[in-house]
Amino acid sequence: MNPDFENKIKTLFSKQENLLSRKNPPRKNSNGIYTRYEHPILTAEHVPVHWRYDLSEEDNPYLMERMGINAVFNAGAIEFKGKICVIARVEGWDRKSFFAIAESENGIDNFRFWDYPVVIPETEDPDTNTYDMRLVKHEDGWIYGLFCAERKDKEHPEDLSAAVASCGIARTKDLKNWERLPDLETPAKQQRNCVLHPTFVDGKYAFYTRPLTHFAATGTGAGIGWGLTENINNPVIKEEVILDERVYHTIKEGKNGQGPAPIKTEQGWLHLAHAVRDTAAGMRYVLYAFLTDLDNPEKVIKQPGGYFMAPEFDERIGDVSNVLFTNGWVAKENGDLFIYYGSSDTRLHVATTTVNKMLDYVMNTPKDGLRTFACIQQRNQLITKNLQILEGLGLKEAVKVKA
Repeated sequence: MNPDFENKIKTLFSKQENLLSRKNPPRKNSNGIYTRYEHPILTAEHVPVHWRYDLSEEDNPYLMERMGINAVFNAGAIEFKGKICVIARVEGWDRKSFFAIAESENGIDNFRFWDYPVVIPETEDPDTNTYDMRLVKHEDGWIYGLFCAERKDKEHPEDLSAAVASCGIARTKDLKNWERLPDLETPAKQQRNCVLHPTFVDGKYAFYTRPLTHFAATGTGAGIGWGLTENINNPVIKEEVILDERVYHTIKEGKNGQGPAPIKTEQGWLHLAHAVRDTAAGMRYVLYAFLTDLDNPEKVIKQPGGYFMAPEFDERIGDVSNVLFTNGWVAKENGDLFIYYGSSDTRLHVATTTVNKMLDYVMNTPKDGLRTFACIQQRNQLITKNLQILEGLGLKEAVKVKA
């Protein structure tokens, strides 16, 4: 091999190693609920060099990036063999997405992809695109991956944008060998953001769904759904109920969808979800949290008003700007909680908190007042309470209160 060509290859790998081994310090500003970090944990540049470049001098004398990567985002997450693994959505220059697993010792930096992307078998009706996998360890002993399986809408062959989204299901024991199951069947034509509940409910498999009448449009679905099926090998939900509906003039006016599988706590099932509303600049995606009943997981018992997390700084810019999306989190045995979220359909980040902090936030933050008068009453009550506290501390003058 030509020495110059060999040096170019070494330079590519050296630059990537510097990126992979970079520390990811926490941001200094914190709202007390969670901690964000300075750098995304995965980007297109994190994808292995040998997945993108043809390293043969004979076939690629200019060392061009033959099979480029556009973005890495929206990852499911799991703790596996002492490490945190994320199964990321990796999108090539050709717009096709595929799944790839990256692992880290601490869950915050030094994420490295496994040797090969994940191979999910096709059904008899092949998917055109697959993305946004949720991972869940079910009590039946399997690790399930639920994802969006997108196909061309055959009822509208003349419309090249017409698509049908289904819930694809695969399962594994080792995250390497995957068994494809039939897609989930529900009364709705379109299903995205489906999630498997981690335990049986009345002896059945339980699903969080997002029934829609149109592929991607806002305002066409009722909210986050819930349904049961007796057989995961032939998953059919005959009836869906809405457990968290869309609401006018809230963060979830346009649409909302379940994030990762909920976490079981003594107070209830802890949920993280995304909410969408239309703005003059397009759709805005934020994250929100809520709690459902331990014995009746389809019943919401607590939900703070407003969003839990919204895009900030460079998170706001990307292929689809002003978007945060989550489909993965990991709760450690010590109570630490790692939240993995994509920003603007471009990159993947982590935020850290604890399960106890999240429960405090969900259970003690006021619910949405739904109208200005009620919301200002909530805020004035907080102000009055805090002024009394400051007065007791002799600090009231410091806030320069005016009538």
